[in-house]
Amino acid sequence: MVKVRFSSALSNVTHSRETILEVGNTTVKTVIDKLVQQFGPDFEKRILDKGEVRRFVNLYVNGEDIRHLSGLDSPVKDTDEISILPAVSGG
Repeated sequence: MVKVRFSSALSNVTHSRETILEVGNTTVKTVIDKLVQQFGPDFEKRILDKGEVRRFVNLYVNGEDIRHLSGLDSPVKDTDEISILPAVSGG
Protein backbone atom coordinates (compact mmCIF):
# COMPACT_ATOMS: atom_id res chain seq x y z
CA MET A 1 0.00 0.00 0.00
CA VAL A 2 1.25 3.45 -0.94
CA LYS A 3 1.10 6.16 1.72
CA VAL A 4 0.30 9.63 0.37
CA ARG A 5 0.93 12.66 2.57
CA PHE A 6 -0.60 16.08 1.93
CA SER A 7 0.45 19.50 3.13
CA SER A 8 -1.98 21.45 5.27
CA ALA A 9 -2.68 23.59 2.18
CA LEU A 10 -4.55 20.62 0.70
CA SER A 11 -6.34 19.53 3.85
CA ASN A 12 -9.43 21.62 3.07
CA VAL A 13 -9.90 19.42 -0.02
CA THR A 14 -8.68 16.07 1.35
CA HIS A 15 -9.96 16.54 4.93
CA SER A 16 -6.89 14.64 6.11
CA ARG A 17 -3.11 14.91 6.07
CA GLU A 18 -2.54 11.43 4.61
CA THR A 19 -4.22 8.50 2.93
CA ILE A 20 -3.32 4.94 2.00
CA LEU A 21 -3.92 3.58 -1.50
CA GLU A 22 -3.79 0.02 -2.74
CA VAL A 23 -2.37 0.39 -6.23
CA GLY A 24 0.43 -2.18 -6.44
CA ASN A 25 3.53 -1.36 -8.45
CA THR A 26 2.57 1.52 -10.71
CA THR A 27 3.43 5.14 -11.59
CA VAL A 28 2.90 8.53 -9.97
CA LYS A 29 0.30 9.28 -12.68
CA THR A 30 -1.80 6.29 -11.61
CA VAL A 31 -1.61 7.39 -7.98
CA ILE A 32 -2.69 10.93 -8.92
CA ASP A 33 -5.59 9.52 -10.97
CA LYS A 34 -6.74 7.49 -7.94
CA LEU A 35 -6.48 10.57 -5.72
CA VAL A 36 -8.57 12.60 -8.19
CA GLN A 37 -11.21 9.85 -8.10
CA GLN A 38 -11.16 9.96 -4.30
CA PHE A 39 -11.04 13.73 -3.73
CA GLY A 40 -12.67 15.14 -6.86
CA PRO A 41 -12.08 17.87 -9.42
CA ASP A 42 -11.01 20.53 -6.90
CA PHE A 43 -8.07 18.32 -5.90
CA GLU A 44 -7.17 17.82 -9.57
CA LYS A 45 -7.33 21.57 -10.25
CA ARG A 46 -4.90 22.24 -7.40
CA ILE A 47 -2.38 19.60 -8.52
CA LEU A 48 -2.57 19.38 -12.31
CA ASP A 49 -2.74 21.80 -15.21
CA LYS A 50 -3.54 20.26 -18.59
CA GLY A 51 -2.47 16.84 -17.34
CA GLU A 52 0.90 18.00 -15.98
CA VAL A 53 1.94 18.80 -12.42
CA ARG A 54 1.45 22.49 -11.75
CA ARG A 55 4.63 24.54 -11.62
CA PHE A 56 4.34 25.35 -7.92
CA VAL A 57 3.38 21.87 -6.76
CA ASN A 58 6.12 19.57 -5.54
CA LEU A 59 5.65 15.80 -5.62
CA TYR A 60 8.12 13.51 -3.91
CA VAL A 61 8.50 9.73 -3.96
CA ASN A 62 10.40 8.68 -0.85
CA GLY A 63 11.77 12.22 -0.54
CA GLU A 64 12.96 12.43 -4.17
CA ASP A 65 11.42 15.16 -6.35
CA ILE A 66 9.69 13.52 -9.34
CA ARG A 67 11.14 16.26 -11.56
CA HIS A 68 14.53 14.60 -10.97
CA LEU A 69 13.08 11.15 -11.66
CA SER A 70 10.71 10.44 -14.57
CA GLY A 71 7.99 12.96 -13.76
CA LEU A 72 4.50 11.48 -13.71
CA ASP A 73 5.97 8.27 -15.17
CA SER A 74 8.13 7.77 -12.07
CA PRO A 75 7.67 4.26 -10.69
CA VAL A 76 5.87 3.71 -7.40
CA LYS A 77 6.10 0.52 -5.36
CA ASP A 78 3.66 -0.72 -2.75
CA THR A 79 6.01 0.31 0.06
CA ASP A 80 6.63 3.87 -1.16
CA GLU A 81 5.54 7.16 0.35
CA ILE A 82 4.44 10.10 -1.79
CA SER A 83 4.34 13.67 -0.52
CA ILE A 84 2.35 16.39 -2.28
CA LEU A 85 3.35 19.90 -1.30
CA PRO A 86 1.79 22.86 -3.10
CA ALA A 87 3.75 26.06 -2.63
CA VAL A 88 2.19 28.48 -0.19
CA SER A 89 2.65 32.15 -0.96
CA GLY A 90 1.75 35.31 0.77
CA GLY A 91 2.75 38.87 1.06
